[in-house]
Amino acid sequence: MHRVLAAWRAVGQESFNLPNLITLARILLIPVFVILFSTPTPDRSLNAAIIFVIAAVSDLLDGYIARRTGQVTTLGKLLDPIADKLLVLSALILLVNVDRVSALVAILVIAREVAVTGIRAIAAGEGMIIAAEATGKYKMALQVVAITLLILEGTSLAELGNLHLAGMATLYLSLVLGYVSGGQYVWSFWKQVVAKGL
Repeated sequence: MHRVLAAWRAVGQESFNLPNLITLARILLIPVFVILFSTPTPDRSLNAAIIFVIAAVSDLLDGYIARRTGQVTTLGKLLDPIADKLLVLSALILLVNVDRVSALVAILVIAREVAVTGIRAIAAGEGMIIAAEATGKYKMALQVVAITLLILEGTSLAELGNLHLAGMATLYLSLVLGYVSGGQYVWSFWKQVVAKGL
């Protein structure tokens, strides 16, 4: 029992680092974003867009710090993708609520994320490692740009151009890349399944 407690404390100490604190802060920003954008006004939409961008940029920051300082932890590997999905999916659902994104598009994005998460969970359970593809990273970047433009559609910045058209075009492109990267995950998983004879 003492060994288990000691191991648990060691994991906790290892996980209590700057990259993981940034990830946790990103998760805590999500309710703030949701509260601001659940009843959008021009000012609340602008503030929601700022919070969304800060949270999205923090994803790059925590990953960079973790790799640069050698502080990659199991907790970080678990929380980071969860934080990303919660942020993007929360924003999409709210955009559907204000009729800026169709429910079908949101469902397609959510279906892809659930499928990839499921595949990665099964792979991890079998001791397989499925590396993140560059396509998936581009998909995430395009989603952030698209969502930001669609949130800003309800602000004074809408005078700069057709933010809705630009946002939807970017979102559709991210959707295509999302399914391409999803196919890459499936193919990588299948190759490892065949190699292991499962």
